Formats: sequence, C-alpha cells, structure tokens
Amino acid sequence: MRRAGRLWHIPRRHRCDAVPGTAPARWRAWFTPSAQADARPDPPTPSLRLEGVRRRRRNGGESGESTTPNATITQANAVGTTMASDQVMGQGPFDMKYFLSGALAGGICCSITHGGLVPVDVVKTKIQLQPDVYNKGFIGGFGQVIEAEGMNGLLTGLGPTAQGYFIQGWFKFGGVEFFKINITKSVGEQKAWDNRNSIYLASSAMAEFIADIFLCPYEACRIRLVSDPAYADSMVGCASKMMAEQGFVGAFYSGFVPILCKQIPYTMAKFAVQGKAAENIYTALGSSPDKPPAIGNLGVSLASGVVAGVAAAIISHPADTLLSKINKKGAGGEGGMFTRMGRIVAETGLVTLCTQGLGARCVMIGTLTAGQFGIFDIIMGMTGAKKFHFHDPSKLH
Repeated sequence: MRRAGRLWHIPRRHRCDAVPGTAPARWRAWFTPSAQADARPDPPTPSLRLEGVRRRRRNGGESGESTTPNATITQANAVGTTMASDQVMGQGPFDMKYFLSGALAGGICCSITHGGLVPVDVVKTKIQLQPDVYNKGFIGGFGQVIEAEGMNGLLTGLGPTAQGYFIQGWFKFGGVEFFKINITKSVGEQKAWDNRNSIYLASSAMAEFIADIFLCPYEACRIRLVSDPAYADSMVGCASKMMAEQGFVGAFYSGFVPILCKQIPYTMAKFAVQGKAAENIYTALGSSPDKPPAIGNLGVSLASGVVAGVAAAIISHPADTLLSKINKKGAGGEGGMFTRMGRIVAETGLVTLCTQGLGARCVMIGTLTAGQFGIFDIIMGMTGAKKFHFHDPSKLH
C-alpha cells in the first residue's frame, strides 16, 4: 500500500519527484520560454478582428442594445425616419387602430342617428308610397300614422334600420378615412391639397359602393315593413318571407341600382360639402382644427354637417323616392329591375319624383348628417384617435 496523500495512481516515472529536484524532460521543455511562445495562438489578423466587431454589433442589435455611439445614432435616425413616414400632412400615425376606430365611430354614429330618426323616415316613406292617403304634409303625416297604426307605427323598421346602418356606417366612414389618407400618400401632400375636393368625392364614392352591398338587404326589409306593417312581425320573418317569394336577388337586391343612385351621390355630396363648409368656417373664424374656435371642433362639425345634409338630401332625393317605390309590393309591374324602374318614373313623373317628400327629407337628412359628424368626432376622441384633416403642406413648416 502506498503512503496516504501520495499520487500513487500516477506512475513514478511521470511524477515530478522521480528524480529529486527535477521534473520529467517533456515537462521541463514545456515550461521553457521558447515553448510557451510557440504554444501561444497567433494574434488575429485585421480581417478577423473586423469580423469579430461585426459579430458583436450584430448580436447586440438582435438583443436591442447598441454597442457604440454610432450604432445608437443610426438606430435613432431609423426610428425618426419611420415616424416621419407615418405622418401625413403633419398628422398621424395612421395605422390599423386608427382605421378601426374610424369604422367603429362610423357604425355607431350612423346606427344612432338613423335609428333615432325612424319616425321621420316612416312618415317620409308613407308620403312617397301613398301620396293620395298621406296628403296632409309632413307634420300632419305623423298624426295620420298614429291614427292608423298607433304610436308603435312610428317605430316600424327600427330593427333593420339600426342594424343595417351600423354596418353601412362602418364601411362608409371607415372607408372614407382609409381611401382619402392612402390616396394622399400615393399622390403626395401638395397634389392632394390642391385636389382635396376630388379626393373627397372619389373616397366617398368607393366607400359607399362597398357599404351599399351590405345595406341593401336591410333597406329592402325596412321599406317592405313600412309599406305593409302586417307583412311580418320581425325583420327575420320579413327577410325569410321575401326570400321565399322572390328569391335572394329579387328580394334583397331589386333596389340595388336605385340605392347606389341614391347613396353614392348623397355620400359624395355629404363628405365633400362638409369638408368645404368646415374649411370655410375655420377660415372665417381665423382658426384651424389644431387651434379650435370658440365653438370648438364639435361645433364646426355640427354646423358644417347641417349644410352638407341639406345639399346631400336635395341631390339624392329622386333616387330615394324611386328606391321607396320599387320596394313596394307590385310597384312597376312584372319584369326586370330596369323595366320596373322605367314604369315607375313614367307613372310618377320626373317633377313629382324630385319633390315628393323633399321637405321631410331635408329636415331628416340635415339633422341626421349633423348628428353623424358630431358623434363621429366624439367617438374618435374616446378611442384616442384624431380625425385626419387636409392641411396646406406649405404652412406646416
């Protein structure tokens, strides 16, 4: 047995004490200065050092940390460039959250205003569909409806109106914001400012076309319930019965062309006139959306909305009358949509088509449009979004 504490498992010939005061030859050779110099690795070449720096910077960038002041400056410049690219006429950023906020605000404002004005719409539709019966004017029409159908008669079609116009407002207001901002980005700020009225018109036309695809079935159900309250007990029952009698297209899209002729000119006038009216009000008061006047931005939206609503009502009224008549059961006789429309125009007369129920419609649409723009601004503010306004780029700097 070897002594305790000795490295007995290492052969004696390899131990440092094999010969007292000496070490094995290969150990002594290792510790000589020349051997140590030979054992050191060669220093990295400049290219290797550069590669190491690049690797460290790359690793630092992936972890979100900058390794040098220059890298920090580069990252800051990149962030600044990205933020600047999201700005449109000094406003923004306009991301998905903004457009969803605009769509939600549009759906809410249209549902509330159209739903709240259902009694007015009922009287207007009755005057358009049965002028020989409802011939006591707009105010007298309320009394006639109440006498014939009771107070609930004034709320006929509330369900399809509230639901249909929420969907329509979602696509209309959200679409207008989407199209006008992206058109501005595409053509450049100065060109967009010079052609802002055309952008309003194009944006509103495209947005309204999409919205009307979803609105048309609801509007068909509303008009059928108003013209014939005994037809069905609910919107679902009305839709099912109409589809069973006329098929999907016949029931819900017979009025698609009239609704396009009504809604697209109406929406184009509404947004273009409101934008121009608001601009003139700000100019007259020596203010801007960034520096609101005494009446506030909400006051400007309401005032310009009334002007826009009356203009839009006058422009779209003939198509609105035609839409009401074509969705009445049996109107225009048999045949295709355009054949029926031609017969209705011939039977009604162009002047009557343009003026029948116009007063009620101006009151309704003027109030409705002002309310829509006011509620839209309020909801946008609640979501933290700020509505886009056209500004002269030369005055932003």
